[in-house]
Amino acid sequence: MASYNCREFDFIASIFGSKICLFVTINMLETYDKTTGMECGSELLKNQFLFDPAYRNLNHGSFGTYPRSVRDALRQSQDECEARPDAYIRYAYPKALDVAREAVASLVNAPVQTVVFVPNATTGINTVLRNITFTEGDIILYFATIYGACEKTVTHICETTAAESLKIDYTYPVSDDALCEAFEKAVSQVKAAGQNPRIAIFDTIVSLPGVRVPFERLISACRQHGILSLVDAAHGIGHIPFDLTQLDPDFLVSNCHKWLYTPRGCALLYVPERNQGLIRSTLPTSHGFVPLPTGGAPINNPLPPSTKSAFVVNFEFVGTVDNAPYTSLPAAVEFRKAITWQGKSGEDAIMSYTQDQARKAGKLVTKILNTEVLENAEGTLGNCNFANVKLPLDPTMLAGGETGKAVKIAQWIANKLVDEYSTFIAIIFHAGAWWVRLSAQVYLTMEDWEWAGNTLKDVCERVSKGEASE
Repeated sequence: MASYNCREFDFIASIFGSKICLFVTINMLETYDKTTGMECGSELLKNQFLFDPAYRNLNHGSFGTYPRSVRDALRQSQDECEARPDAYIRYAYPKALDVAREAVASLVNAPVQTVVFVPNATTGINTVLRNITFTEGDIILYFATIYGACEKTVTHICETTAAESLKIDYTYPVSDDALCEAFEKAVSQVKAAGQNPRIAIFDTIVSLPGVRVPFERLISACRQHGILSLVDAAHGIGHIPFDLTQLDPDFLVSNCHKWLYTPRGCALLYVPERNQGLIRSTLPTSHGFVPLPTGGAPINNPLPPSTKSAFVVNFEFVGTVDNAPYTSLPAAVEFRKAITWQGKSGEDAIMSYTQDQARKAGKLVTKILNTEVLENAEGTLGNCNFANVKLPLDPTMLAGGETGKAVKIAQWIANKLVDEYSTFIAIIFHAGAWWVRLSAQVYLTMEDWEWAGNTLKDVCERVSKGEASE
């Protein structure tokens, strides 16, 4: 049975110049019974999250969010830290962190000694790349749809080390076979030039457009060629099933705050024991770093000694920051276990519902807009929680074929969605057209996506009338 708590009053004061605006939201909170669960798409489940009633959260994939029970766990960790700072940070926190590591390791079927936490996937990618010692002739392979911050990381590495890079170009939609063949050609090209393909970076699911990548095949291809595989699974854990023991990548980083319902920032960094010797430093370098022997006096470490591996200890304390998002992860895992859908529960229910919703939402919105979903002939791009829908806009008429103007129109649409429609939908100009990325989630229903389709239709009509150019 569901039970009802007293009304919760949230008072948020916002100051604009000399004016003070007071917003009052009143939520009738429904608490869930772990024995009966919460069905996907139900009001009971939606009410566990902290949304403004006037806001539709249609872009979960960018920054994620978390439910009230996880917020409570977050605040409890923070309160424990503030109650006894030294006792908590030096002694209690490492134990709580181990519990969180055990929880996430179990979820992805990885040995607990291979998993640590970093704030986000970008930090994880940087941590790996900046630990690799590159020599003349070493090549970093990456794909055209790499996340922008990671491509800039590669650029900086190539500016400051002996490494060079090779981007594998293509335009979606492409088949999985075509993408893997492009990778093989790139490897052959590098080797034919007498160079060494040292490491390859690729996604599990591309950010924009939001499409699934045949990462399993690419990990295998890297293994066959002796290339280090660095998997950017920013959209990974909580989104698609993971078995890291079976996949066996050389490095993998996955945001937990996007799809697993942990607070920001929290990401899993997986490094199998065979490669942990390569990751000598965190980012930034902190007390866990072990310098090469020089014969000098050891550098003082003010933290308590530990019997854990050097790799685990290295990432346990990386400067003084709020690590409560990490220790909140077990609460997120427990919350997810109570979610149900059509007789399924936990991860199976969540992933089944969201992927089914993404496919249906894509069809519904394309019907409203009379356009199409971005998909390949095999139908593999949409095997995730995203659907990419083309907007009914003429790029030649509106942007004259200029990418810069097209991007400005995309920015105008994004701003209008936030300012006038109280929502946000990610948008990209790709392959000569504007596409929106629909992001399915357990607290959304098809009614939300029908509203989204009609809203996008209205905004596109405004763009066609020239509003975005004013």
